[in-house]
Amino acid sequence: MNNHVILDVQNLKKYFQVGKNLTLKAVDDVSFQLHEGETLGLVGESGCGKTTCGRTCLGLYSRTDGKVLYKGQDVHLMKGAEKFAFKKEAQMIFQDPYASLNPRMTVSDIVAEGIDIHKLAANKKERDEKIFHYLNLVGLNKEHANRFVHEFSGGQRQRIGIARALAVEPKFMVLDEPISALDVSIQAQIVNLLIKLQKEMGLTYLFVAHDLSMVKHISDRVAVMYLGSMVEITTSEELYENPLHPYTKALLSAIPIPDPDVELQREQTRIKLEGDVPSPINPAPGCRFKGRCKYAKAICSEQTPQLKDMGNGHCVACHLYNQ
Repeated sequence: MNNHVILDVQNLKKYFQVGKNLTLKAVDDVSFQLHEGETLGLVGESGCGKTTCGRTCLGLYSRTDGKVLYKGQDVHLMKGAEKFAFKKEAQMIFQDPYASLNPRMTVSDIVAEGIDIHKLAANKKERDEKIFHYLNLVGLNKEHANRFVHEFSGGQRQRIGIARALAVEPKFMVLDEPISALDVSIQAQIVNLLIKLQKEMGLTYLFVAHDLSMVKHISDRVAVMYLGSMVEITTSEELYENPLHPYTKALLSAIPIPDPDVELQREQTRIKLEGDVPSPINPAPGCRFKGRCKYAKAICSEQTPQLKDMGNGHCVACHLYNQ
């Protein structure tokens, strides 16, 4: 990882109109930077806006407000050749390997889709060589090329999706919960494959997930989202050793430990959040987490906390982080 910023997200907002005078604030004033060659884990409960944030960063959703700068260029203002070049450099791995691959296409045609669009092969021989190279890279072989996706397991399908994304030689990838639809035994294989590919190809990842133990394994830094807002961002080690936001502490205390004796002891100290996640539709002013936080004071209902740097890049959005 170097200090060169490849993605700069500034006050990004993505709202959806879901009815008359009803606005769903899926991503609300989110800011972060992604450095070349690093993995930033984006975590939080289901429905907190992680996937919407990732898709808006790629321009798959139009923004409501804010900026997404890729190598200094605004993703949402790109047109023509500039946009075409960005689509080659920025790719996405989708959550569901069953839904994201065309069942009517052979594996070779799926992997070659980007190669054909971006004219990365001069002839059929070079095209086939590239297909076999990327299949081999993700742990499949050339015999798989002429089969259809229904003949593969979930883990193999996800490998095909990864090969398809890599075939256009991207620099930046959004990984949208790439392992959550897979068996636990396959999850580690896919994560280790992604780490290996990152080292070999110099890739930069935005890794969207809700499994905090897996995020720790792959991420250099971790950003925690709650109900469309960023509540904490720091290095992976710092987040696990010194979480500052009460929501982050609750998330970390819920990670299971595969030792029944230790797990029994932790049950006494586990932070159990009261109440349900409030609706992201027209949320009340102040801190989004206040209704479930045992530390909440009057200020939490009056002012929305901003991300503050507590030192060494450890940022937290909480009025009462030190209590």
